[in-house]
Amino acid sequence: MSVVRSALAAAEVTVAVVGIAITVSRHPLFRAAVRAAPQVVPPTMRNAAAGAVLDAAYQAGVVVRRIVPRGLVG
Repeated sequence: MSVVRSALAAAEVTVAVVGIAITVSRHPLFRAAVRAAPQVVPPTMRNAAAGAVLDAAYQAGVVVRRIVPRGLVG
């Protein structure tokens, strides 16, 4: 399989995943579950999730600082 075909296959999968995510996010049951989640999740899990998100954001920043030239990053 050539590089071009691999890239096209990856792009097709990405488009399909985004389309499914948009479709699911518009479903009324999904929206109701998202609205109810803060009342269902205990505070310890909420804090753990917040910590995981902050760690992921920090790691993404580290990767960006390694990849992007210094002149392009504010």
